[in-house]
Amino acid sequence: MNAQAIPPLDHGVIGNGRVLALVSPTSAVEWLCMPRFDSPSVFARILDREKGGTFIIEHASGEVRGKSEYITNTNVLRTVFEVGDASWEVIDFAPRLPDGMEIRVPFELARLVRPLRGHPRLRVRFDPRPDYARAEVQMMPAGDCLLITGAAEPLRLFTDVPMPYVTGSREFALDKPMFFSLACGGTRQRITLWHVLEQFERTVEGWRRWAMSCALPTFAPDTVLRSALVLKLHQYHDTGAIIAAATTSIPEAMGTLRTWDYRYCWLRDAAFVVEALRRLAHLREGEEFLRYLRDVAEAGPLQPLYGIGGERDLPEETLGHLSGFGGNGPVRIGNQAAEQRQNDLMGELILCLETLLTDPRLAHLRGGDYFHLVQRLVEEAIAAAPTNDTGIWEFRQTPRPYTFSRAMCWVAISRGARLARHLGETVHASRWEKIADQEREIVLTRGYNAAKGCFTQVLDGLHPDASLLLLPTLGIIDANDPRFVSTVNAYEKILAPDGLMKRYAALDDFGETTSAFTICSFWWCEALALMGRLDDACELFHRLERHSNSLRLFSEDIEPSTGAMLGNFPQAYTHVGLIHAAMTISELLEARDGKVRAWA
Repeated sequence: MNAQAIPPLDHGVIGNGRVLALVSPTSAVEWLCMPRFDSPSVFARILDREKGGTFIIEHASGEVRGKSEYITNTNVLRTVFEVGDASWEVIDFAPRLPDGMEIRVPFELARLVRPLRGHPRLRVRFDPRPDYARAEVQMMPAGDCLLITGAAEPLRLFTDVPMPYVTGSREFALDKPMFFSLACGGTRQRITLWHVLEQFERTVEGWRRWAMSCALPTFAPDTVLRSALVLKLHQYHDTGAIIAAATTSIPEAMGTLRTWDYRYCWLRDAAFVVEALRRLAHLREGEEFLRYLRDVAEAGPLQPLYGIGGERDLPEETLGHLSGFGGNGPVRIGNQAAEQRQNDLMGELILCLETLLTDPRLAHLRGGDYFHLVQRLVEEAIAAAPTNDTGIWEFRQTPRPYTFSRAMCWVAISRGARLARHLGETVHASRWEKIADQEREIVLTRGYNAAKGCFTQVLDGLHPDASLLLLPTLGIIDANDPRFVSTVNAYEKILAPDGLMKRYAALDDFGETTSAFTICSFWWCEALALMGRLDDACELFHRLERHSNSLRLFSEDIEPSTGAMLGNFPQAYTHVGLIHAAMTISELLEARDGKVRAWA
């Protein structure tokens, strides 16, 4: 399939911790699942323009594209439209309402439509298709709202646009502000324009209050702040689970079967998100995730991913009635990777536990309460280290001895020992330290191929793997070690000949991988900075910034020949990589340029 067939991922994302929606510059809500991030979709036009369902406020002449932007330092989206001498705006948000020390997050999607110039003539296409467009939907007036059935929970659309104009998609003149509020669940009080206007103001205030507490780097602070706001949207308010992305089945590459459902909590990805937000001084998200982690850990053996309510069984199935993103199917729900063995998992979780439990601002967590979990993870890493697994990239073929997995087992054992000493568990610490030394030697000898001049995907292997760009960050090797320097040089030639880093070069379950994996380019960027190639790191970072959409949102992948975004969107992992790269570059630039003191 050619590049022209790739639809643009130019959407904005809005949410509040319970609601998460994608809105196109045409004002179309093209993706919304209710009542949870991983619930069946209500609107899924992003996966099938004809069948998926949408909610659009359009000009009487048809769809027009507006200019979208976020209201400064918020996740509130404003899109301005112009047709002839008429202009209007659509403001989209999910109410996130400060309430004392807490935040209220109703299951609602709010839309304000306001005239800016002239007399726009608009119409509404409200076309919900619950249960991935499989349910029989009914819409009927119910007092002051439109009741929609067919979803797992009833939906109610409140509006001050006359109901026949909504149900009949009839034209109306926009001569005053109007509103829509789509609510999920049981009955509630009547919603009015003034109610939505108050929600809008309080939501803006709440997001700005959250943004104001971000400890931003001096390098690329605006881009980092947007990434932080995006990551916040990925945490489910009720449980603390953090999903990998808002969507399912946006392909890694067009014309392939590489379509996956990312609306679940990968423990690895979530741990990375927690650390990125911690570096920005947001700790509450880590607290909430630790509660979720302890709940799922106590429920049975750990697995790579869970439902956001802690569900273990996520059976994978395909939806043949939906055509897929740009006509590229299959559309999948569920994810078979929940059944895989991924030996790196214990390392990421120990890293998360160590940074949170040793942070003096979180002394109230009482690290001793978590030591049984630390001990379990370390012992599982010791047992798993010499065994094969499916790896960080979730290969569906025969398990192998992946170098990154072995390195992360070392991380679990080494950092677990350090945490044990911090908690006074010296007997465990001494034993684990000895084992960690042995594991480090295995990674550095069998993981490096001197003939190829690089660390390899599997022990005693031949092929590169971009996950190994993280080795200095993990502390297993210095970034200026000749083995790592030669690895970066080799990867630049083999994995990034066009300036964007692929995950690996070896064939996988589906053949050759062609797309660049965006976080890998940010790992490359951070590695360059740690090696002292700061100018190169800055140049690469700014080049990568241009591969976001106009709202600074990133997907999972980039099609190298065109720069088009692909993969599930927005991708938490990519925004994590951006934050870590920017923070590292910033700290090293400040040290290099003498800006390490106040007022510098």
